[in-house]
Order: sequence, then C-alpha cells, then structure tokens
Amino acid sequence: MTNGKLLERVRDLVPDIRERAANTERQRRVPEHTIRELADAGVFRMLQPRRFGGDESSPVKFFEVIRAIAAACPSTGWVASVFGTHAWQLALFPLETQHDVWSHNPDALISTSYVPAGTLTPVDGGFELSGRWGFSSGCDHADWVMVGALAPGVDGAPGIHLTLLVPCGDYRIDDVWHAVGLSGTGSHDIVIDKAFVPVHRTHDAELHNAELGGVPSDVPALYRLPFTSILPSGVAAPVIGAAQGAYAAYLERMRQRAIATDPFTHVHIARAASEIDAAILQMDRNLSEELRYAEAGEDIPIELRLRARRDQVRGTERAVEAIELLFRISGGRGAHTPNVVERHWRDAHAGSLHLANAAERALANFGRGELELPVEDRIL
Repeated sequence: MTNGKLLERVRDLVPDIRERAANTERQRRVPEHTIRELADAGVFRMLQPRRFGGDESSPVKFFEVIRAIAAACPSTGWVASVFGTHAWQLALFPLETQHDVWSHNPDALISTSYVPAGTLTPVDGGFELSGRWGFSSGCDHADWVMVGALAPGVDGAPGIHLTLLVPCGDYRIDDVWHAVGLSGTGSHDIVIDKAFVPVHRTHDAELHNAELGGVPSDVPALYRLPFTSILPSGVAAPVIGAAQGAYAAYLERMRQRAIATDPFTHVHIARAASEIDAAILQMDRNLSEELRYAEAGEDIPIELRLRARRDQVRGTERAVEAIELLFRISGGRGAHTPNVVERHWRDAHAGSLHLANAAERALANFGRGELELPVEDRIL
C-alpha cells in the first residue's frame, strides 16, 4: 500500500478514534477494536521489513500517520507509535529472531521496557532472565516484549546494556498503570521469573549505532538509521500530535465565541501554531537527511545525529509549550472534563516525562559537539 493511501485510511479512522478517546482514558487501554483497525490499515507494518510483509516506509511518513492518530487520541497515537518503532527495532536483531516473531504472525506486536532492571544469568545457549520492568505501553495487546538488562561483566562489574526479546507466555503483566496523563496507554509492569532467552534474541543497540559502517551493506537504508533518531522520535511524535489535536479543538470552539475577536487571543494562536510547525518541520528535515545518507551507503555525520536529538527533545518542548499557550487562554472552560484541550494538556505533559524526551542531556551533547568537545554517548 502506498503511504498516501495508508494515510487516507487512517484519516478515515480518526473520527471514531476521537470518539473513543474518553473511553480509552477511562478503560486505561486502547480498545481491541482500535488495535485491529490500525493493524488492518497497515500502521504497525510501516517500518517492518518487506521480507516479513512490511512496507519499509520512510519514518517521515510513519510519524505523519502517528501525529494524525495522536491528534485524535494521544494514548492511541502513543501505543501505535511504540508498536511501529518496535517493529523497526526488531529488524536490527538477527534474522533468526525476526523469523521467530514474524514467520507465523506478520502482525505480531511488541511492547518494551528498556531500563536495565533485569537480572541475567549466563546458561548454555543464552541467558536466564528475571526481573520487573515498568511502563510497558500497550503490553495488553502485545505478543512479545523487549526488556533491558545488563550482561554480566568482568569480575562482577556491570556489562553491556542488552535488549532481550521474550514471548508473552514467559512473562506476566501486573496492572499498575494509573496516571494523570496518557492513561489509555496501559503502560503496566512486566514480571519475568527465570525465563530462558537464547543468544539470538538479544540486541546491543550501542553496538549497532556506534559505527554504521559496521552494518552489512545489504541491510536496507531504513535500518541503517540511528537508534536514537527512530526510537526517541517515537515518543516525541505523539506529543506533537497531541498539540495538533488540542490546537484544532481550540480553534473549533473559539470560532463560536465572542472572545474570538480578542487580538491577544490571536497572538497566542499564532505562537502555538508556530511552535507546532517548527517541531514537525525540524523532525522531518532531520529524518529525511539521515535517510539520504543511509540510502547512499554513507555514515551519518555525528553533527546530524546531535542535531536530530536536539530537535527531537525541543520538538517535545515546543509541543508542550503550544498546549500551555492554548490552555492558559481557554478560560474556566479549559479546566472542565471531559475537554479535548484539557486531556491533551495532561497527555502531552505525561509524554514529555519519558526519558527519551528529557532535554538536558541531548542539548548538552549538542553544545559539546558545537564546541568540538568529546561526546561520550556511543549510541548517537
């Protein structure tokens, strides 16, 4: 399916997704019906390899789709985004692992929790894994989970940070997600007790991204992009989409009110619109430029990687600021529930708390790069 047709299909689904948004929040999970509709539309396969039934779409197109979904329901957009980007990450695993997941079910969904909270014990052929991981968005719908753990190091020292892939039969979900924002994401805890994980179901993201030149030449360009350009964008795009949805809802309401003639309202609208546009344009520019390098078989310059992370975290900040501007001029009605601006205000703030949206480290790295100082993050 072409990207244009897929976007049209998603836009056809948007009114119903918007209608379900309040219930999604109350139920603390995306409805099964919505997940099926998005799967049938092809959203979750956009970044999936073609050899396993995917589209290998441009990430620019994927995040455009995610923003459209999140504008209707930020929780649904968040879950759709993480499922889509996790398919991209699975393509970085060995081919044997991809067969494990997609050969029998091309629509398999993967949730994650990357913090290295697990305990790994080396055993014959792999590891024994135990632990508890939090914030696994969409896990109720997932067939697999990727979790983080530190491999045993030398003399008891911590080793490398691995991501390990585990099937749903080897873990349980602890229903703990009660949140002020993004309530519908169902971001519960994952609990694993002595699950066996074969070596081929482990992935070192730092190794993949430290030197793109080390990636085999036959790997499609999409999977030669930096980990920290795709995965963090996956939690920035829904926040930007939430701002777009709040902006549209605010305009629709204000056009019917006498205060619509207030010039100060006009100024706030202009500022909010500009922040949203800047967030989108910068993200799209950076991803497009990185993809051009990857398609040419060239390493992606560190300067571009640093800029992409800078603009990703700033895009989240811009989206939150846009919603803040709208919320502050909404008057008393803005605090009422249910209210689209109010819900998106909460959802955007909750999304901004994700570690990948934390600005200081990414901005500091960019500043160090500009001053020609060493940047220590290997996964840039």
